[in-house]
Amino acid sequence: MNTNINLAGIKMKNPVTVASGTFGYGREFSQFFDLSKLGGIITKGTSLNPKSGNRPSRVCETASGMLNSIGLQNPGVEYFAQNDLPFLKKFDTAIIVNACGSSIDEYVELCKILNTLDIDGVELNLSCPNVKEGCMAFGNTYEGVKAVTSQVRKVLDKPLIVKLTPNVTDIASIAKAVEDAGADGVSLINTLLGMKIDINKRKPALANNTGGLSGPAIKPVAVRMVYQVSQAVNIPVLGMGGIVTGDDAIEFMLAGATAISIGAGNFIDPYASVKTVEEIENYMKKYNVNDVNDIIGKVEMN
Repeated sequence: MNTNINLAGIKMKNPVTVASGTFGYGREFSQFFDLSKLGGIITKGTSLNPKSGNRPSRVCETASGMLNSIGLQNPGVEYFAQNDLPFLKKFDTAIIVNACGSSIDEYVELCKILNTLDIDGVELNLSCPNVKEGCMAFGNTYEGVKAVTSQVRKVLDKPLIVKLTPNVTDIASIAKAVEDAGADGVSLINTLLGMKIDINKRKPALANNTGGLSGPAIKPVAVRMVYQVSQAVNIPVLGMGGIVTGDDAIEFMLAGATAISIGAGNFIDPYASVKTVEEIENYMKKYNVNDVNDIIGKVEMN
């Protein structure tokens, strides 16, 4: 069986990656399994300068999921390059850096640095606050997505995947902006905006009041959006949102995803990603699929 895929110019031994922000830089999970078994690792969101993130509480459980408001806490790209990247290079897996910023200039300067590093690609996180535009997210409009993506494209020679927020009216038009700006791929979905209230304290459970909802609760929304986007663009889709098992992964691939990312599932089971690799292979054996690429986009609509 062939499980190799090509995601936006990034060659991977299988279609399973781990979603940004749920796997750190891999050190903790390397105590459980060999990271070389994964198709790729998408790092925690990395910014030009260190970020301390939001004040606690920053995480809480919900029905079939969780809310988080971490605030993109990370040590910055210089620390990543000197300390985390050498560790990740020990493993035979694709390294994709999730890049975040608060202005177009910041994204550009960050990606200039990333372009010099020995990594396989960049996932541009366009769900970050756009400080210069009243704290709206870059990913909320066609114009915003196209503006930042096109500027980054000018300085980045490596494969560029743009990660989109689902908190928009028309996800397909936003994905078209990514394609029109010259990116190599698109990833979705990021978390859905949600809120939980502690009825005893009569206050939000998160210090930031709202947070991003992830986990199995969002999977039907994610599958629908992946399908819509895969029909609208000609660049590959990296699908995520509630994937915990191989069956979940196959569902996304049938909807049109070339590869998938496991996020909150890593908190449920640290072995979720490697189990998913095995379960995809089991599905292929069961249905006599010789090439995993033959699954992509093959859903038969009613």
